[in-house]
Amino acid sequence: MAIVKIKGHEIDTIPVRNSFGRRALQYKNSIISVLRKIGLTEDDVEIKMENVAIKRVPASVSWYFQGHHLHYSYSSCSKFVENLYVVLKVIEVEIEALINEEKTVEEYIYEFSEDDDVTEQRKKARELLGLPEDTTDLELINKTYKKMAKDAHPDMPNGCVERFKKLNHAHKTLKRELA
Repeated sequence: MAIVKIKGHEIDTIPVRNSFGRRALQYKNSIISVLRKIGLTEDDVEIKMENVAIKRVPASVSWYFQGHHLHYSYSSCSKFVENLYVVLKVIEVEIEALINEEKTVEEYIYEFSEDDDVTEQRKKARELLGLPEDTTDLELINKTYKKMAKDAHPDMPNGCVERFKKLNHAHKTLKRELA
């Protein structure tokens, strides 16, 4: 088991070695059950399932809460089913904090609030930074961003305010996904 730090929480990841599809379905149902604790129904939640849960692809969940579109995805594990497990654990911890009043509704909404086209924004951010579509290495993203931002900074001879702003927005978009 490896421990990952996400949104200020330490989450134990688990290696899934068999029954990938069945476990992915269990995790999906668990996510829905956790979100029911704050009054949501299955119709309020969208979880894109992979046909082959062993593939290395991100897991994501979108839900609507008090008129806000909320979203969370994770992609650093080697299998979809493992990524879905991490998503489940993050949502569990955040819901418990909300229920126990350790976090306000506004803080909870802010933590997960995303635009409807967040996946497309992340794809474009990676393209702008010249990174492969599946890059999840935050150190690499930071290093690439810093190099490009330094060159585009308005105080530099060839700097460009608009390009600098776009790079900054792309970095924030990816950092929010991975931090």
